[in-house]
Amino acid sequence: MGKDLPEHKNPFYFVSKTDRRDFLKICLTAAASIGLSATAGVRIAEAAAAGVLRPSVIWLHFQECTGCTETLLRSSHPDVGKLILEMISLDYHETLLAASGYQAEAALHETMEARKGEYILVVEGSIPTKDGGVYCKIAGKTAMDSLAEVSKNAAAVIAIGSCASFGGLAAAEPNPTGAVGVSELVKDKAIVNIPGCPPNPYNFLGTVLQYVVLGTLPELDAELRPTFAYGRTIHEHCPRRAHFDAGRFAEKYGDDNHKQGYCLYKIGCKGPATGANCSTRNFGDTDSWPIGVGHPCIGCTEKNLLWRTALHDTVDIEHPTGPATYPPIVPEREGISPVATGVAGLVGGALIGAGVVAAKKLENKDDDNQKEV
Repeated sequence: MGKDLPEHKNPFYFVSKTDRRDFLKICLTAAASIGLSATAGVRIAEAAAAGVLRPSVIWLHFQECTGCTETLLRSSHPDVGKLILEMISLDYHETLLAASGYQAEAALHETMEARKGEYILVVEGSIPTKDGGVYCKIAGKTAMDSLAEVSKNAAAVIAIGSCASFGGLAAAEPNPTGAVGVSELVKDKAIVNIPGCPPNPYNFLGTVLQYVVLGTLPELDAELRPTFAYGRTIHEHCPRRAHFDAGRFAEKYGDDNHKQGYCLYKIGCKGPATGANCSTRNFGDTDSWPIGVGHPCIGCTEKNLLWRTALHDTVDIEHPTGPATYPPIVPEREGISPVATGVAGLVGGALIGAGVVAAKKLENKDDDNQKEV
């Protein structure tokens, strides 16, 4: 992969230009973000040094706002420069390409041919299907045709963002363009959904690195989402969870309870029904996420919540109370029967008697020891 290219065109050339310590740090961070060990991080770094890393990535845009790309541009560990020059080979991306028109299309098709069966296809945005897909065209082709063409020889397909995963905003009622997610159209490829509006860029990075270095995709849930990122609800690790368990809630925006940081459930927080790692893996290494700034979670990673329920609506809670991790201080019990009282008395008397006998023995033993002295 790329070994016969001259040095200035070899996609692995940039890896050697990175400070080894910094690059190792990047790889360890990436491994940790997907729940892998430090050993796996070292393996990722070794693979990069050997020229095994840097998978070819083709990134297609359809019905979207480019927010998924924008959040990728703001990743900091690694930043976008290290990401696209040293960790992946971003060979086609309409927003980031310097080329346009014929040259851009040429780059796409050259990559598809040179990396046939090897490249990873990333799709951002939903695909309109109504009226033959005429509501989204690029280079004279509908999004449906482009998706079918490029996915045909892809090694795997990653749907980034809720639009590509589930249809997103465009698919909300009445869905005038017949928008759908990637998995509704691509049936013969390994597909990973990384929903979010926008998604956490580290979830994307971790998925790509695991596939390239370890040769496997992350464990996926029923919605094809990596369980390392979407396997637990925000409610489980919410910084306001203690207030929920104590029954302290904000009743409306700006009230005293809201100002004191109380639980946001009553004003529409979807955290109890939203699988995501926002509370444990922050965007841009800051606390700038909805709950962190006092706004309820909107359920942007869930197929049936985002743009499907009103912001003020509450959701059902699977576990309304804290987990019974610890036994109660005074365990519940039934009344004590007379028989049990009698047995306890016999046992207690025997224990007391045994204690007296033992004490006598110790006393006699001490007396004998004193005589010998």
